[in-house]
Amino acid sequence: MKIAYVDCFSGISGDMFLAALLDAGLPLEHLQRQLALLNLPEPFEIGVSKVLKGAIQASLLEIKLGEHPHEHEHEHARHLADIRRLIEDSHLSNGVKAASLAIFQSLAEAEGSVHGMPVEEVHFHEVGAVDSIIDTVGAAVGLEYLGIQRLYASPLPLGSGQVNTQHGLLPLPAPATLALLAASHAPLVPSPAQKELVTPTGAAILATLATFEQPAMTLIGLGTGAGRRELPWPNILRLLLGDTESPTQAMVTIETNIDDASAQLLGHVMGCLFAAGALDVYFTPIYMKKNRPATMLSIIARKADEASLARLVLEETTTFGMRVYPIYRYEAGRTFQTVQTEYGEVPVKLKLLDGKVVQAAPEYDVCARLAIEHHVPLMQVYAAALKNMQNEPHINTDEPR
Repeated sequence: MKIAYVDCFSGISGDMFLAALLDAGLPLEHLQRQLALLNLPEPFEIGVSKVLKGAIQASLLEIKLGEHPHEHEHEHARHLADIRRLIEDSHLSNGVKAASLAIFQSLAEAEGSVHGMPVEEVHFHEVGAVDSIIDTVGAAVGLEYLGIQRLYASPLPLGSGQVNTQHGLLPLPAPATLALLAASHAPLVPSPAQKELVTPTGAAILATLATFEQPAMTLIGLGTGAGRRELPWPNILRLLLGDTESPTQAMVTIETNIDDASAQLLGHVMGCLFAAGALDVYFTPIYMKKNRPATMLSIIARKADEASLARLVLEETTTFGMRVYPIYRYEAGRTFQTVQTEYGEVPVKLKLLDGKVVQAAPEYDVCARLAIEHHVPLMQVYAAALKNMQNEPHINTDEPR
């Protein structure tokens, strides 16, 4: 499994995190193409440069907006519905959309709790500006491109002092930042800095997508993002890319036999289990006592998720109990590469063995959407994506699935 650990040595902001992703291997051209799919109302340019923070070189993100970026302040006071519409109407991948929307939902809930209002009535000011939207969606784009399956983060240092906002002068950490960190039970460490070290956007990215612990992993890459402020220490964010150390993963199989549930109920349960972290869910037709046709529900999950998934089964189905078997499995490495076709960009999942690509599979959802948009057969889009992978070494293309 490919994972990443965010070392928040000097805190985190949205632009520092995106800069670290670029430094770790996210191509600037890919980021620009993906952000163009948002159809943002204001023109922008993105650049990245190398700077020294103390004695450490890092990447600094540059976002240039239109000639008069603050001419219409109301454009920056967007509601959650405005940002949701902007993302949902784009041609970004489903994964990028889901991650981006989840981050903004977390921000809206935090702002709503601070100001005592429903999330749909929250006005995004600073975090609704074009540069903050770029930081947030760009983070989702980068994590997908690099194939990060799980994100982890270090404890966060919090500065003190005051910050000017659209709501006036506020204490640091900003109230929305504290609400986000409280909701995610983030570990905090004291800092002598009289500066804002953790911004609302940076806090929302970690609170939504990360687990606050340091994982065991084999280090395979590193990205360093630079902050804009000068501090007595290097103002940097480090992103460590790694693979989990063992080729096997500790798993469990959870099973139960059900003879008194409708097909609609079982279909709903499958969706709930996948959303809660199940790695696989499947049904097997069986016969039970009294010659009743029944269904065996089987779940493959990480050991850490066993209790929560078992509780979900008890809550959502008619069963009174279930069986649990310890298992383990071997996994090939995986990553994603985006290829350009005559129908549009297609993410391709790459299977890795010993660091070499041995198989490529275009993402079904994207291919299906492009096939409908261009009125061509689905297999034609698959073939176009696979054709553009042919020049890659050691690739055997497989059938669509």
